[in-house]
Amino acid sequence: MNEQTVKKMKGMKFYGMLRAFQTSLESGKMNDLTSDEMISHLIDEEWDDRYNRKIERSMKNARFRYKASIEQMDFDTSRNMDKNQVMRLAECLFIDKKENVLITGSTGIGKSYLASALGQQACSMGYRVIYASTAKLFSKLKMAKADGSYIAEVVKIERQQLLILDDFGIQPIDAQSRAILMEIIEDRHGKGSTIITSQVPVVKWHEVIGEQTIADAILDRLIHNAHRLDLTGESLRKKSHTKSEE
Repeated sequence: MNEQTVKKMKGMKFYGMLRAFQTSLESGKMNDLTSDEMISHLIDEEWDDRYNRKIERSMKNARFRYKASIEQMDFDTSRNMDKNQVMRLAECLFIDKKENVLITGSTGIGKSYLASALGQQACSMGYRVIYASTAKLFSKLKMAKADGSYIAEVVKIERQQLLILDDFGIQPIDAQSRAILMEIIEDRHGKGSTIITSQVPVVKWHEVIGEQTIADAILDRLIHNAHRLDLTGESLRKKSHTKSEE
């Protein structure tokens, strides 16, 4: 009978329940539990397994630049990174409130790592997240306009509860990219959160975007409800390279 039960669990893809059932058989734990306790144990294991697999899929689909975690963040005071602010952001309430996060600072200071850590924290809490290099996203969406898949790509972005746009402002924004950015930000306004990292200070984003009317509209939607972190200090990549040479 147990063999038939195992086969049925495999057939129904109850992998968490299957492992728990087999472990209970091997350890003799099944004899120590009441029927209610055993059912509860099997259901709990199946729920945990499905939840963990969902998180793994979410992490994979997000395509983060770094494998990062809040616990590994460097809160050295020279970096101007407020630990309390970061820990509050890690609670992901800003996503529930549809607020944005703007992270600026020089190259190598850890902007992308922080954004990835917040994104992975959000994934672990069940939020839908996608990470993208801003320049690569613009290129991808321009190609999508040409092959007819643009609407599907934009809808996919709109469905995400958190969008991470990394390295904003590194390349000049042309008219087509400007229109794409406007559409993305407009679609997300009041519906989802966006994290943007940039080497360019926020006060200069107007120049980066270009055309005044569109720049005003984009920044109005991005900045008014945003948490801002302006990181300072020496490049972490440079510091790491220096230590490796010592």
